[in-house]
Amino acid sequence: MVDKVDCVVVGAGVVGLAVARALALQGREVLVLEAADAIGTGTSSRNSEVIHAGIYYAQGSLKARLCVEGRERLYRYCVERNVAHQRCGKLVVATSTDQLPALRAVQTHAQGNGVELQWLERDAARALEPALECVAALHSPETGIVDSHGLMLALQGDLENAGGILALISPLALAQCAQNAIELIAEDGTRLQARAVVNAAGLAAPALAARFAGLDPAWVPQARFAKGNYFTLSGRAPFSHLIYPVPESAGLGVHLTLDMGGQAKFGPDVEWVDSPDDLVVNPARGEAFYAEVRKYWPGLRDGALAPGYAGIRPKIFGPQGAISDFVIQGPAVHGVAGLVNLFGIESPGLTSALAIGEQVLGLLGDGWSPTE
Repeated sequence: MVDKVDCVVVGAGVVGLAVARALALQGREVLVLEAADAIGTGTSSRNSEVIHAGIYYAQGSLKARLCVEGRERLYRYCVERNVAHQRCGKLVVATSTDQLPALRAVQTHAQGNGVELQWLERDAARALEPALECVAALHSPETGIVDSHGLMLALQGDLENAGGILALISPLALAQCAQNAIELIAEDGTRLQARAVVNAAGLAAPALAARFAGLDPAWVPQARFAKGNYFTLSGRAPFSHLIYPVPESAGLGVHLTLDMGGQAKFGPDVEWVDSPDDLVVNPARGEAFYAEVRKYWPGLRDGALAPGYAGIRPKIFGPQGAISDFVIQGPAVHGVAGLVNLFGIESPGLTSALAIGEQVLGLLGDGWSPTE
């Protein structure tokens, strides 16, 4: 016997839950399959919990558009659902005069994405953050922080209130794509037939897509794993804003973020690894953190940083590759009816989650009106 279901979403991270919620609110029958024993145990629980403004992403990209759209949706949603969050703002700082052209370029680029940043000279920046050292800064009032687990619980609640079902410890083995349905086979042998399947498996999304018989392998990117290490600060930081250095070619630099309790953490850095399970923070990497942080916070004392945690970015390009956009791949691209693959949903995936949910609805095409 094969059970039939309207929509299956694979992966119960923040993006998978947001997609499943969007489908359920359209009146669809939705089942979420999660390989782990809890929601959001992967990238969704190992990030900075930042609500991004949309400053850095390539103009016209999905990341730029969905970040700006998703940010506004997310702030409204957090208010409606009483999800803990704070629009604390961010300062992007230049610590030397030779960085000023790059800081101006960030401001111009952000404006092209519809994000307004205020230029602050040194005294104005230090009036906001007296412990900060810089020659100038950009103030991003739309940047914030969110309790990511609280957000996922709210999304799960909406999904289930709309009739959706979450199945934990339900890893998929493979799938067979047919003309009118996709048959899914779980590792325990359970078979499901779905009209629509959304692959929101995060780090495992490429590997999962490679097991979809009937999907041309040319549409499946190679997974790459960029580890981000975080170090936590002992004691309370003298900052109320997030602090980011001027971005460099290798990334956004070692930045300071805060959690909802005011605890400061620094990172993530970039460490390319071979396995998504490589989550141990090497204490020796902390030495580079001290040097970078002291450029904008000279008051950081010796011994104040301790290894915190690590997360893995679900990259689809390697260390020498070009920076890639989100890949939200629907039937019009790969030709498989009812299948949507989400690849490379790294930062700003958390900020963009609600907007990604709406994007997926659109990709499934006309005819996805609520069930009679």
